[in-house]
Amino acid sequence: MSYQVLARKWRPRSFSTLVGQEHVVRALTHALAEKRLHHAYLFTGTRGVGKTTIARILAKSLNCETGITANPCGHCSACQEIDSGRFVDLLEVDAATNTKVDEMRQLLENAIYAPTRGRFKVYVIDEVHMLSNSAFNAMLKTLEEPPEHVKFILATTDPQKIPVTVLSRCLQFNLKQMPPTAISGHLSHVLQAEGVPFDAPSLALIARSAAGSMRDALSLLDQAIAHGAGRVDESQVRAMLGTVDLDYLFNILEAVQQGDAAELLRIASDMALRSLSFGAALQELAALLTRIQIAQRVPAAIDEDEPERVRLLALAGHLSTEFVQLAYQIVLHGRSDLALAPDEYAGFVMTLLRLHGFRPESVGDVISSIKPVARVLATAAAPTPAREAVRVEVPVAPPPPTAAIFAPKTPSTVSAIDDWHTIVNELQLSGLARELAQHCELRELNESDCLLRLAPAHGHLQMKPAPDKLQQALSDFVGRPLLIRFESAKIETDTPAAAAGRERQERQERAISSIEQDLFVRDVIETFDASLIESSIKPVV
Repeated sequence: MSYQVLARKWRPRSFSTLVGQEHVVRALTHALAEKRLHHAYLFTGTRGVGKTTIARILAKSLNCETGITANPCGHCSACQEIDSGRFVDLLEVDAATNTKVDEMRQLLENAIYAPTRGRFKVYVIDEVHMLSNSAFNAMLKTLEEPPEHVKFILATTDPQKIPVTVLSRCLQFNLKQMPPTAISGHLSHVLQAEGVPFDAPSLALIARSAAGSMRDALSLLDQAIAHGAGRVDESQVRAMLGTVDLDYLFNILEAVQQGDAAELLRIASDMALRSLSFGAALQELAALLTRIQIAQRVPAAIDEDEPERVRLLALAGHLSTEFVQLAYQIVLHGRSDLALAPDEYAGFVMTLLRLHGFRPESVGDVISSIKPVARVLATAAAPTPAREAVRVEVPVAPPPPTAAIFAPKTPSTVSAIDDWHTIVNELQLSGLARELAQHCELRELNESDCLLRLAPAHGHLQMKPAPDKLQQALSDFVGRPLLIRFESAKIETDTPAAAAGRERQERQERAISSIEQDLFVRDVIETFDASLIESSIKPVV
């Protein structure tokens, strides 16, 4: 007997064996139980999430010899013929190869005739968005008022291309991508039934690589079994997928935390010798940083049986939450810049060195090397005898004119913070980034970070990449790396946008007043009983 691939062998044959898509299964089973049957169904979703599988199970539910049921028996001739693809009243059509109007008309000509074997004649049209406009028009009448014995099941990966006239005639179900945990759980069940030895980390790798598609996961599992000579283990799967061993990623972050640049170069060299994908490495590193941030914010979300739990929590404890966010951005930008680098190795090394350069301990070193900073920090705090003594003992160069605006927000520096208007004008920003800066209120600006307040009504201005552009421009302006933080609250002082708006209003009012006092205009109004259209008045300056 020839070998049957796992994706076909383990295709669900009933709603009870279907993995995921509980929202669709619940709706269909209730409808079948109550005999509330629609004449047309539309299943949408990415590849491998179960669109065609659900269509076949629904066809069995409609034609099972035990009656219309949400639990087809699977043993009657109708169920067995549908499972084997031989049921004469189930017509499966690939719209990608039957796009023309004549083909659609020929298909629907037989719809008026009663089914030969089953209770319903079921038309399953896959990738229905590939039909031409003429073909869609040809099926509209039949789709809207089909004979009682006809059911349509449409499936597509691109519902945006389906005419609204067709969408409005169907019950629509959006199938979600499978979560990695559901995929790995199903793969575990399959391997146990197949008698294939495996380890859990290898299934987690396959589940992540499948990107939400159960069919892709089963195909990768087939490949992994062949690659591992009848066994599925993590090292073999990593080699097959070209993914990076998590040890490399943990070692990178531990070297960053320890400030060991030499170790970072050694790791990069070792990865190059093994011909590992640097793009995949940065992608996995971003995923690891995400898990670390989750461990910092919600420690309970890390499972007790997580294989890397100890190292994960150790890094979460040693790295600051702000640095993890910064590192995440550095890694994402590094991955996108790989194509622009002299070669991938150089781009990867520069990303690692950027992580090293912006590690938490290095921020203080960079700031302390800037002479005016000592003066800024001294003048930022309220005067006390101790601080006065420090200013005497540490001679510094005179501060630049704008030094005071870098002081933290305290009652004594409110007027200095008002110079945020001056900063914004100097930042050379444009577009959404400038709008974001214009609507912010500066709350604090110290040696390593900046706190901006934004009214809730303007929260939409934080859309990417505006915050990143503002952070970079502000860092360039003050001459040191800054991390911008936003708080959403009521604005207490005038923002640059509010000040500019008030100035515009004042200019407009002065222009209107000037026109109203013009002798010629007043004569015209009095002579012709005219009125002044204030919206047409524009100030010259």
